[in-house]
Amino acid sequence: MGSAMDERVDFLVIGSGIAGLSYALEAATHGTVAVFTKAEFAESNTTYAQGGIAAAVGEADSWELHEHDTLVAGAGLCDPNAVRHLVRSAPDAIEWLMETGARFDRENGDPDNPLALGREGGHSRHRIVHHADKTGWEIERAVTNAARANPRITVYEHAFVTSLLTAQGRCVGARVMLPIGERKVLARATLLAAGGCGMMYTHSTNPRVATGDGIALADAIGATIANMEFMQFHPTTFYHPQMRGFLISEAVRGAGATLRNHLGTRFMYDCDPRLELAPRDVVARAIDAEIKRLNTWCVYLDTTHLPPERLAEEFPTIGAKLAEAGIAMHKHWIPVVPAQHYSCGGVVTDLDGRTSVPGLYAAGEVASTGVHGANRLASNSLLEAMVFGRSAADAGAHEPAPSEDVDDRPVPHSIPENDAIAIRRQLQKLMTDHVSIVRTDAGLKQAKKGIEKLIKSYDAAPVAPFSVYALETRNLLVAARHVVEGAAARRVNVGLHYNEDLT
Repeated sequence: MGSAMDERVDFLVIGSGIAGLSYALEAATHGTVAVFTKAEFAESNTTYAQGGIAAAVGEADSWELHEHDTLVAGAGLCDPNAVRHLVRSAPDAIEWLMETGARFDRENGDPDNPLALGREGGHSRHRIVHHADKTGWEIERAVTNAARANPRITVYEHAFVTSLLTAQGRCVGARVMLPIGERKVLARATLLAAGGCGMMYTHSTNPRVATGDGIALADAIGATIANMEFMQFHPTTFYHPQMRGFLISEAVRGAGATLRNHLGTRFMYDCDPRLELAPRDVVARAIDAEIKRLNTWCVYLDTTHLPPERLAEEFPTIGAKLAEAGIAMHKHWIPVVPAQHYSCGGVVTDLDGRTSVPGLYAAGEVASTGVHGANRLASNSLLEAMVFGRSAADAGAHEPAPSEDVDDRPVPHSIPENDAIAIRRQLQKLMTDHVSIVRTDAGLKQAKKGIEKLIKSYDAAPVAPFSVYALETRNLLVAARHVVEGAAARRVNVGLHYNEDLT
């Protein structure tokens, strides 16, 4: 095992969002759990999710309708079995979250009333369970508190996983860099729940930790990765030349907000009969086309016709952030542009989160469960992470004890951070220019060539002391290569993949 410190647990979790923690809480009923997160415990995409969780819990709704809406959004590429598993598990998942301590809005604010349900693009019913406009924050609060209180779960913050350990073709744990030094951790089952890869783009709604770590870890041991070309861009992120953009939840459009160009025209009438409630890929492309047609820098989300008290009640966080820029939701149009938001592809799994490598599981945004197909239906992501995370924990309980005869595998090296910064910026420009909402064959060819050149530059750079930023940059390069290769191979426009040369 070398000179590294060793530890053995039953379950090893990489990531501390809803996927990782729902898995950890379920796995703790079967054994000991170690959760490794490279930042603070609650820093994940889950925390930033505004809209809510889709679940057919309303009287006029059914899992069949939820299933239909998911399949339609996925544009024919969903796995029907995975979708059915998701939507039929949704009501129980909501109950589990409430039992864990999550608080959700009730009709008229009365705790004895039914859940207040919102509606978002692509949904035929009001079925979005929410906590104002910071549902992800509330969920993360609840599951984080539950995990901290569980004596079988140990959480390691500022812990960066550099590689997965294998023995005779099985994943048996991970090599982790902790503040106290490196450690090799053995486990019966290892879960990848490391989130997305939004930092490969210049503009993203993702937090800074979304650097494709799980994709790169899985790639290094040969796990199957698919559908990375289906990169979802959220249609409405706040645009300001001097301020960092942030997400304007789809629930705002669900509440009745409209999209207008700078001339005041509602352009969605020319794009889709569902108008502002069309699926995200449709709305994002419509905004992108309108910006290019008018040679302007943004479009506008109009909420001025909605009751001020409703806006204040349902979107307090968004309203407060906009107020910092001098924008009042009930008085002013909100400037918006699309930004990278969610990766629908990832490490391929079955219904129990198993990957193609025995002993390795995946859940959340890093996984490709088959639920999203070519486009994710709004508010299915938190649900998917939780449902498949819990299923994976039950399956992992049956894995055998890990072998200590670990394969000798090279560990990625760090490079000087100045070199890593330059490489990452070049990658972001390549991806934003050529592998964004609208693509071309020539652009994809240029992106592929550029990424291979950047990978060679990284490998040729001097070896430097351990740097999370540098290794994240390498992980982004690996993930970006999968996105470009998938986009180049996809010769039909479907869902989130739109190539002008295929029209």
